[in-house]
Amino acid sequence: MTMAAAIENGTADTQTWSKPGRIAGIDIIRDLAGAEAIWRALENAQQQSSTPFQRFDFVSAWQRNVGAREGLVPFIVIAYDAERRPLMLLPLAVRHVYGARCASFMGGKHSTFNMALWDKDFAATATRADIQGLIAAISQRAEADVLALHQQPLRWRGLPNPIALLPHQPSANDCPLLKMEPGAEPTTLISKSFRQRLKGKARKLQALPGYRYHVASTDADITRLLDWFFRIKPLRMAEQKLPDVFAEPGIEDFIRSACAAQLAGGNRVIDIHALECDEEVIAIFTGVDDGHRFSMMFNTYTMSANAKYSPGLILMRDIIDHFAAKDYRAFDLGIGSDDYKRLFCKDDEPIFDSFIPLSQRGKLAAGVMSGLNRTKRMVKHNPALLDMAQKLRNAFS
Repeated sequence: MTMAAAIENGTADTQTWSKPGRIAGIDIIRDLAGAEAIWRALENAQQQSSTPFQRFDFVSAWQRNVGAREGLVPFIVIAYDAERRPLMLLPLAVRHVYGARCASFMGGKHSTFNMALWDKDFAATATRADIQGLIAAISQRAEADVLALHQQPLRWRGLPNPIALLPHQPSANDCPLLKMEPGAEPTTLISKSFRQRLKGKARKLQALPGYRYHVASTDADITRLLDWFFRIKPLRMAEQKLPDVFAEPGIEDFIRSACAAQLAGGNRVIDIHALECDEEVIAIFTGVDDGHRFSMMFNTYTMSANAKYSPGLILMRDIIDHFAAKDYRAFDLGIGSDDYKRLFCKDDEPIFDSFIPLSQRGKLAAGVMSGLNRTKRMVKHNPALLDMAQKLRNAFS
């Protein structure tokens, strides 16, 4: 089925208008099944730009298990040119926030980066007028009051994110990033002194019978490792006096579904990297990759005495070396300022938020959300305020 035919067969309301620029019309699709054919066609096309967090299998697993439970209704915008060739798919869902209908990216807090799926040529050459026309078309439908688009990269794999042509602001947190040049010496990725420290700790673990690093490839391995994760992670969260976000309704089902789902070629939607020995699982890290970049998602490590050998750091070293050998260009540990991330990721990737009003009611909601976002960023980047916030959180937890 062609992408144009997929749109014709989808459950959508279509609007066209006479405007300068390449965007000739939009569809708004309100269910995942109606968008699946065009979504997958865009996702798998060579001429597209998107992050692995916007893959259909990732987003549909989240919406089915989490978004639907929270009452979020899909609001999937597809823009196309005069010949009905898709130029963009924006995977949003609507909820009520501050008295307004707010459309945000599906995926919630488990999607590190959010971005539309773009045709590469359009993304590379889109103008502000193109994107303003898109927003005007969405606004005319009067089905949402505001677009609250969080954690968007300014660029992805060298191409610009056209939404950045509109007014935006820095996200509350930055994303520490490790840039990787193909064929680079390992010591240019992780310093020689740090490698030596990790090597000494790793020797202790390597003495354990059956010690190994591997990427889970079978359904049995995935189930076994996730069973262990959902036993250990709550203990680690309690130890740090943090709320267990993995205990929220639907989260475990979402993670199990996404880890089990297979992509073309056999890779999983979420990969699980593990350190194990015959007696126990020692540490795991999960993440997504697109053949160019690996982005971490969640992790934990053993409660046994083996924890003293820094298995999480050793596993991160192994993962970086694994992807460096495959000529990946970038590696990140997710958005946030945790100290351990700076041990590996020395650069920062600019991340931005957009609060785009579509109605008068939306203007009020956008103003509130923008102000809260600026305050959160100010706290995160001011050590004294951050320390005070952490003390308050610990006092109430």
